[in-house]
Amino acid sequence: MNAPFFNHGLFGEETSLLVAVLIGIGFGFFLERAGFGSARKLVAQFYLTDLAVFKVMFTAIVTAMLGVTLLGGLSVLDMSELYLVPTYWPSQIVGGLLLGAGFVIGGYCPGTSIAAAATGRVDGAVCVLGIATGTLAFAAAFPWIEEFYLAGSAGDLTLPQLLHLPYGVVVVGVVAMALGGLYGATLIERRFGGRNS
Repeated sequence: MNAPFFNHGLFGEETSLLVAVLIGIGFGFFLERAGFGSARKLVAQFYLTDLAVFKVMFTAIVTAMLGVTLLGGLSVLDMSELYLVPTYWPSQIVGGLLLGAGFVIGGYCPGTSIAAAATGRVDGAVCVLGIATGTLAFAAAFPWIEEFYLAGSAGDLTLPQLLHLPYGVVVVGVVAMALGGLYGATLIERRFGGRNS
């Protein structure tokens, strides 16, 4: 049997929820241990004084991409059964801009706000409350914005499809971009790291 195990019936709904909770707790623990439960640490990336968040996230994305590619190549993972979030250009661009603005204003993204709230930070709890309020408002308003939400559908779009390039070429390109980004981030930190945020 190969992964994804849930799709192939290795375990059911209850076990998958338990696995998700355990992974979430572990993720939150390591976020906090890395200092990403602090709004000051997170917002420092926007002031270019500490790009640790950028470095960690880019490294995580590339590691996951390489892991999925390797497992798929070894036929351990059935890549055709991986879930892809459908692409809706207008609404996802607007959503990304709103998320970015909320990140700068609140100092947290959804995951780090929960980690911060779990450790007793009031600003993290307020951010979680704001996210919950926004989610409920979105759900209530959905009948009125559904047409916009579903506009510009591109289906389950991947980078190789978008760029019309072979999968391997895109993987190598993303790795090269990551290495360049990490090097560039280090140079930026040297330039702006002494500045107060």
